[in-house]
Amino acid sequence: MAIEIVQTELPEVLLIKPRVFEDERGFFYESFNRRDWIEATGLERDFVQDNQSRSTRGVLRGLHYQLPPAAQGKLVRALVGEIFDVAVDIRKDSPNFGKWVGRRLSAQNKLQIWVPEGFAHGFQVLSEVAEVHYKTTDFYCPSAERGIIWNDPTIGIEWPLQEAPSLSGKDAVAPALPDADVF
Repeated sequence: MAIEIVQTELPEVLLIKPRVFEDERGFFYESFNRRDWIEATGLERDFVQDNQSRSTRGVLRGLHYQLPPAAQGKLVRALVGEIFDVAVDIRKDSPNFGKWVGRRLSAQNKLQIWVPEGFAHGFQVLSEVAEVHYKTTDFYCPSAERGIIWNDPTIGIEWPLQEAPSLSGKDAVAPALPDADVF
């Protein structure tokens, strides 16, 4: 199999390690193979949209999610640079409601993270520049789009960069988890 699955503190959030072939010329790996994905995760998901962003050091995007019926699962990786990627369980009936997990994803480590439906997602750029690519299980739907403020004390995410982040206007005024529409 071309991937290895690593469990995180939140059982539904998975870290994916691809099998990488390296030599003096560079490297090669399959960033996604549907057959290997299903075999390794047991999840049959249809990815319908690919997104890519470019951001500079200190940019923080998130915490974003979409509500049903347009909920999105995301398979995230860094193509360039390094990010700290976060998933927050926002399923109100979950024993892990409000808990988060974060991992460093980089072009160098080639790790991916699976952020399932029912989780908010965000990332902070740690390198001078980062390009992030993610596959989604549903299309972007503005009427279903929601957010939670990045520094919500009820969640308590430990972002690695201590300086004030660069935020979009929308992210700067997102509600705290207790006031957010959740699953």
